Amino acid sequence: MPNYIVCVFGSGGVGKSCLTIQFVQDIFMPKYDPTIEDVYKKTIEIDEKRYSLEIVDTAGTEEFSAMKDMYIKDSHGFLLVYSITSLATFNDISGYYDRILSVQDIDTHGRPAIVLVGNKSDLGNERIITREDGQALANKWNCTFLETSAKDRANVTEVFYDLVRQINRKTQASRPSKPSKNNTDLSDGRVEIRIESATSNSTGQPNEKQTGCCLLL
Repeated sequence: MPNYIVCVFGSGGVGKSCLTIQFVQDIFMPKYDPTIEDVYKKTIEIDEKRYSLEIVDTAGTEEFSAMKDMYIKDSHGFLLVYSITSLATFNDISGYYDRILSVQDIDTHGRPAIVLVGNKSDLGNERIITREDGQALANKWNCTFLETSAKDRANVTEVFYDLVRQINRKTQASRPSKPSKNNTDLSDGRVEIRIESATSNSTGQPNEKQTGCCLLL
């Protein structure tokens, strides 16, 4: 069973813990209690396959500690969360994104799996950040965007499932292809490639396969 580490980033008060606890325990925590760092585990089934998730709920502080950089290095995917009722949290999210790209070294490993999350969609009458604002930022980053409500459980499962599917695609794309069974690595570093072909006789019936080989020096 694949084990994936997912990191949840965002400013204080955007509802990171509420999202995580709602997903893991089906509970809404209405009281804001500043998080230091918590880790939750949950086994899920997506597309008929089971996964073990380790979800790191980070503190909503602006400064990046060595501990946060370690979380970034170890994580397979990220939820970047802002509140639709706060312009400041929306502006802050770009700093988290830039840090992730810096620490993960995208030139070597490619772009990480990310979902941009606009939380507190149940507070529509207090909305400051429009859906179009969120979608435009997601388009710029080439990532998924969803608005959620931890209170109403709207899209809570979807953001985590989408992230796991992204991680899967990235993991499968990075796997090395299996070498051909017809190729042989020689002891002196050369590669022998065997080629099989079939020819037909005058009656149209296939003859026996003919095998040839060549050496790559």
